[in-house]
Amino acid sequence: MAGAPLELLQRVPLFADLDRRELQQVAESMKQRTFKAGDVVAQEGSGGVGFFVIEDGQARVTVRGAERGALGPGDYFGEIALISEGERSATVTAETDLRCYGMTPWNFRPLVEQNAGIAWKMLQILAQKLRQAERGES
Repeated sequence: MAGAPLELLQRVPLFADLDRRELQQVAESMKQRTFKAGDVVAQEGSGGVGFFVIEDGQARVTVRGAERGALGPGDYFGEIALISEGERSATVTAETDLRCYGMTPWNFRPLVEQNAGIAWKMLQILAQKLRQAERGES
């Protein structure tokens, strides 16, 4: 199968409510990416055009040099980059070798235009992140 494994995508809240056909469309729009331990996957302050779901490995998230969390299989990052061409809000560094599936905004936009459920879920996730940021949470 081309693209991301369906089982992986079903664990991502953004895609959890999609039916199999919709999930297949998402999977086919994603490409596998690998990173070595120590690689910077996303750099805070730099341009970012990718959303990633981790299939295997561990990563560290930092904001202004302060550790904000860890990511592992099934976790995702870069969802803001799907709808905004601004700078990355955090740095994500591979702690171990990392295998991810990535999607670009130009692949994401047609999916949202065809599926209001994805758009609604994205709004919910971004609203939650905004609330967390306002409270100083990670």
